[in-house]
Amino acid sequence: MESYGSNSLEGLLQKSYTVKIGEYVGSGWETFKKNAGGFVGFTIVLFLINIALAKINESASPVGSLISLLISGPLNAGFLIVAFKVLRHRETAFGDFFRGFNNYLPLFLVSLVSGVLIGLGFLLLIIPGIYLAVAYTFALPLVLEKKMNFWDAMEFSRKLISKNWFSFFGFAFVLVLINFAGALLLGVGLLVTIPLSVGAIAAAYADIVGLPSTSSDL
Repeated sequence: MESYGSNSLEGLLQKSYTVKIGEYVGSGWETFKKNAGGFVGFTIVLFLINIALAKINESASPVGSLISLLISGPLNAGFLIVAFKVLRHRETAFGDFFRGFNNYLPLFLVSLVSGVLIGLGFLLLIIPGIYLAVAYTFALPLVLEKKMNFWDAMEFSRKLISKNWFSFFGFAFVLVLINFAGALLLGVGLLVTIPLSVGAIAAAYADIVGLPSTSSDL
């Protein structure tokens, strides 16, 4: 694997770590509170975009699905961009949520390829899909924060998370439950639980991979 930044990430694969679910969820909540207006506003924007694309699809046109495929990776990265800035105690602006488009191609590719592989995994008796869905948790953050290419990011994420996969599965399951609770509140709760969940993932990434304050322009 290539070395990204001044130090190779390879050494992380030789170290043990603990998945601190409660700590990460708590950090996600604190991150949300520090920019609640921005996170809620961006989540609403994503909801409106998805509604508009669904309307396009209702006309029996594949255009909506194509647009969704093209923009989902960079848009989803927006949550992480702002969460990382909050964790680094940096000022944020609403425009930061759209900065994923400044690094469009690798974010698009990691979203596309990981999505395809996870989908194929679910077709193959479901379990491989569940494994990959959890194992690729850090793929998008690695592309975004370490500037890794999409395949290196996917493989590094898979190898790192596989060292403690069942704990990460428990973490993912807790996030699913949190968002399920948000959906039960007439869907309005998702305006909080979605960014909270991404904030929790950002906290896990910072704890396990590291988030040096000078390593990125995020």
